[in-house]
Amino acid sequence: MPNIQLLDGKKIPFEKSIDGFELIKKISKSLEKDALVMSVNGKLKDLSYTIKNDSKIKIITNRDKEGLEILRHDAAHVLAMAVQELYPGTQVTIGPVIEDGFYYDFARKEPFTDDDLKKIEKKMGNIVDRDEKTSRHVWKREEAIKHFKKIGEKYKAELIESIPAGEEVSIYSHGNWSDLCRGPHLASTGKIGKAFKLTKVSGAYWRGDSNNEMLQRIYGTCWTSKKELEEYLHRLEEAEKRDHRRLGKEMDLFHFREESPGAVFWHEKGWTLFQKLIEYMRMKQRLAGYKEINTPEILDRGLWEKSGHWEKFGEHMYTSETPDEKIFAIKPMNCPGCVQVFNQGLKSYRDLPLKLSEFGKVHRYESSGALHGLLRVRAFTQDDAHIFCTDDQITQESLIVTNLILKIYKDLGFENVVLKYSDRPEKRVGDDNVWDKSEAALLSAIKKSKLDYTINKGEGAFYGPKIEFVLRDAIGRDWQCGTLQVDLNLPARLGASYIDKDGKKKVPVMLHRALFGSLERFIGIIIENYAGKLPFWLAPTQVVVLPIAEENNDYVKKLFEDLFKEGIKCEVDLRNQKINYKIREHSLAKVPMILVCGKKEIADNTVTVRRLGSEKQEVFKREELIKSILNANKLPLN
Repeated sequence: MPNIQLLDGKKIPFEKSIDGFELIKKISKSLEKDALVMSVNGKLKDLSYTIKNDSKIKIITNRDKEGLEILRHDAAHVLAMAVQELYPGTQVTIGPVIEDGFYYDFARKEPFTDDDLKKIEKKMGNIVDRDEKTSRHVWKREEAIKHFKKIGEKYKAELIESIPAGEEVSIYSHGNWSDLCRGPHLASTGKIGKAFKLTKVSGAYWRGDSNNEMLQRIYGTCWTSKKELEEYLHRLEEAEKRDHRRLGKEMDLFHFREESPGAVFWHEKGWTLFQKLIEYMRMKQRLAGYKEINTPEILDRGLWEKSGHWEKFGEHMYTSETPDEKIFAIKPMNCPGCVQVFNQGLKSYRDLPLKLSEFGKVHRYESSGALHGLLRVRAFTQDDAHIFCTDDQITQESLIVTNLILKIYKDLGFENVVLKYSDRPEKRVGDDNVWDKSEAALLSAIKKSKLDYTINKGEGAFYGPKIEFVLRDAIGRDWQCGTLQVDLNLPARLGASYIDKDGKKKVPVMLHRALFGSLERFIGIIIENYAGKLPFWLAPTQVVVLPIAEENNDYVKKLFEDLFKEGIKCEVDLRNQKINYKIREHSLAKVPMILVCGKKEIADNTVTVRRLGSEKQEVFKREELIKSILNANKLPLN
């Protein structure tokens, strides 16, 4: 006789066990259409699941995040069904839900083509129309292995063999088609709807191991409505237009080579952009009381062992052994080096908080498959800072850092920021009292920011809680960039200390802070956010001066010199090419301002201005124009 408590607190007693379908009928007839699965005491279950004991129940619909994930999970199954109906003999392997969609990996000799994707998508629609009923079964391990081997599914059989003994072997069937799956799933394929689309095919190694067979991965996306699907496809189209790799080539910013995978070859204009960001950050940090340092890129293994990185991060570190048999590592992070700077000289409580910043180059090994332009590299520059403070200063310093990060993002055009807060994990170091203080400090900072935030329970680092700052760009994509972490571990491990008011030696708290995270990655994000049309002050080439004819060159050269002397990133284009050709070329390179000078301009001491993205032409007096350009070039330091 279970008592059911609903989300609104309402309790409904039942005389006997009841499944989800029966429960929904009791709650609301209208809910039958929208219900997808249900949460029973916090665990997702099929609607066919029988509730035998007192339970807290939430009916999941497509308005819930979990509901959308279920739709995508079922779409992955229907994709696999469609492939095997169209191409018998194809083996299905693994098909999970991912951000914005799903994929399934297939073993097939013939490669899937774009035409194949269209056929598969059509077949998926047919399967939805057939409204195949879903059922769940628990099979004996040996029975399941035998079944999948018999039908030629060696990959599925291998997956079942790897399931620990004693665990359920859960099999879901949609009509006559079956798959190994934990579930839950929709009651039938018709519940998925038609708001899905297959997007691409790529290669993928079985179980992600390059020593295994290469499979074919079909990606797809699925949404609750056709409108949401269309909006998403539009975002994909926009994202393709904004791809920083393509724009980086058009703007002559950078390139990559196989000789140094995951490392950027910066061109002059790209390096100018890189340095401009550092200049801006340097000014912001100086105003905020930071002292800039620089630490070695290569450090002895012993230091990394003391810090704990050798044990916990060793597989991602680049190492080298010298002829005298000493082992060194290229730093994957700046923290241990920064502590060594702090440790020089005796520190007092009066010296705290001490803010040390560093634009430090770090190297981390990433698999080649994970590399993605500037967004995922092996060598990158962190805008790191470490704040050494007392327990009592954690709250205030956390607030100051949070506000600084938000101001910087606003300067750079990102006003839509969401925070993710992660508190103490089960395995951690440090006293619970200090954890209490640090968690309260970070939460206070978040609340005072008045931004939306989510709590990731137990997802903090082993040494302290953290905040992640997530930016939303111009087309609605989220980017995790800045972080603020409280470290209760590293300072003690590396012997950091200060003298307190009572004359006793104490270990400082260390706040790890990064605003961009990685300069390289942030530049990629900025390029895509602005579609290459960077703010004037940040553009690597701000102005190009063009003569209409060769006889106008002297006037143009003088204008260029005047701008150059004022610190404007400008170029003069004296090539023997038609003016319209040069305008198109510099517009493609995303130069914000093109200045054109001919006979009329020389006679009137004026300049004709074409701004990026506008067909309108404006005429300015030389002095007036230079003044307005200088004003536009000011760093946003408010």
